[in-house]
Amino acid sequence: MTAPTTAMVLAAGLGTRMRPLTDDRPKALVEVGGKALIDHVLDRLAEAGVTDAVVNVHWFADRLESHLVARTRPTIRISNERAELLETGGGLKKARPLLGDDPVFVANIDSVWIDRGDALSDLIRLWDPARMDAALLLARREGSIGFEGGGDFFLGDDGALTFRGEAASAPYAYMGVHITRPDYADHGPDGPFSLSPLWRASAAEGRLFGCVLDGDWMHVGDPQARDAAEARLKAET
Repeated sequence: MTAPTTAMVLAAGLGTRMRPLTDDRPKALVEVGGKALIDHVLDRLAEAGVTDAVVNVHWFADRLESHLVARTRPTIRISNERAELLETGGGLKKARPLLGDDPVFVANIDSVWIDRGDALSDLIRLWDPARMDAALLLARREGSIGFEGGGDFFLGDDGALTFRGEAASAPYAYMGVHITRPDYADHGPDGPFSLSPLWRASAAEGRLFGCVLDGDWMHVGDPQARDAAEARLKAET
């Protein structure tokens, strides 16, 4: 399977839980280990072969755009959500004209990870558009930093995903990166909407798959998680 060369990077959120660190900047520019969150993600995507990234902007949009000008790899294009924050599904739908026709990575900016394998390559190998609507990168819930909750998914032997549903817990959490078709959200409603209902529909049809990170995942959602992630990265070096 040809690796995606385009990515949609979801960077428009308000970062409410990250305050006071987001009082003067977007969450994407909060630093972990001396590097902005968005650069952690963009560097990973570039290493995986992404040459073109579409980044949506809303909160402190001008500051984020100014930061991204300095990047040469991948090439950055902006999806402007200054007028209205569109959530994950709405953001993907709005950016559709910028994404081309080939499969794309979709990535959050609040995930940092230590990779003992080659997680994005594993995701590329898993992706099969004939059988899948989306292929999600997962982390083991136990041992993850900054993730609170009972987990998101059960994983079948063939990689098919089942939502936790009424179960008290599930072993795997979505860790913020997936591959999908660029038109996956096209039929969603106008305005803001989440990708989650689309994933649930795909899972019910047996078309949602995943693979598991061999490494340590840090969900950097609040200042405490940022501090814990910095300590973990420092311990690794």
